[in-house]
Amino acid sequence: MTRSRTHPVRRRVVETAVLGARSQPQAEIARWTCLHGQHVAEGCVTCYQSAGEADPALPLWEVAVWFTSPRPIPIKVLHDVHRHGRNFALDQPSTPLVFLLTGQARAAYGVEAVAGLVGFLVQNRHTVDDFTVTEVRAVHF
Repeated sequence: MTRSRTHPVRRRVVETAVLGARSQPQAEIARWTCLHGQHVAEGCVTCYQSAGEADPALPLWEVAVWFTSPRPIPIKVLHDVHRHGRNFALDQPSTPLVFLLTGQARAAYGVEAVAGLVGFLVQNRHTVDDFTVTEVRAVHF
């Protein structure tokens, strides 16, 4: 399920997707695949690296990625992500083995911002070695 909404006063764009075990229609798969051919659930290291060097004129996206992991993530790792330097945060809501990665990214499209945030997890497999993305949200004003 994907939703895009524009707030009439601020022109806020909200893009969300709930990803799950069910198969997605081809149009949804294409919608959530970045320019480098990576689906947001798999992440894109190129989008992650590009966001670090992005043109300041590009929109700033606030991104949230919910994911599960078969193993707990140590508290130290959760805190270390906060010090990463890109305004990222990795938290564990009250549900066991469900995690929330949030951050900001400059990108032309929400899909690139989300793929880049998940790309952070891919690039840093020592942080979270196995994960399944369940929901994503990207917002820009």
